[in-house]
Amino acid sequence: MKTFDRWIENSARGMARRTSRRHLLARLGGLLAGSAAALPLLPVARGEGANRAPLPLDADVEGDAGDPTKCEYWRNCAIDGYACACCGGSPTQCPPGSELSRITWIGTCRHPVDGRDYVISYNDCCGKSPCGRCQCNRNEGDRPVYMPAKSNDINWCQGTKSNIYHCTITAVIGQAVED
Repeated sequence: MKTFDRWIENSARGMARRTSRRHLLARLGGLLAGSAAALPLLPVARGEGANRAPLPLDADVEGDAGDPTKCEYWRNCAIDGYACACCGGSPTQCPPGSELSRITWIGTCRHPVDGRDYVISYNDCCGKSPCGRCQCNRNEGDRPVYMPAKSNDINWCQGTKSNIYHCTITAVIGQAVED
């Protein structure tokens, strides 16, 4: 074991004699910058005019399922914030003057009329001061922040021009299927 310790010590001292701290920091910085360019850090589409499919109009979901201005509304099962239906928008459209966030969290909610589960996209509308009406905090299926796509505790306005949160829309993006 003494031989191994002596070898490690001599190697470390030799490297310290041959290199400076600035050289080591420059190499480390280059490595970090190169790896950041090679690997995307967040799954965010930042293109302003990117080919992006519009949110569905919920035409496949039929039946009166309640009042979208109430927290008990079926789509609000994983919402944390103000429902846009109370803020001058609708369950699928941001109010005028606000911008739809390109990043989102999702939830799975059961439609009370047809009994099916649907995947709901919770998109924040950003750029105006918080609405202040119809605040709902339903955390059904919420996950800790280390699973960000299923967490509603993050300000999702980071991909927009302004990161000021206004309200949240609840768009149906598909029917949930069991494996």
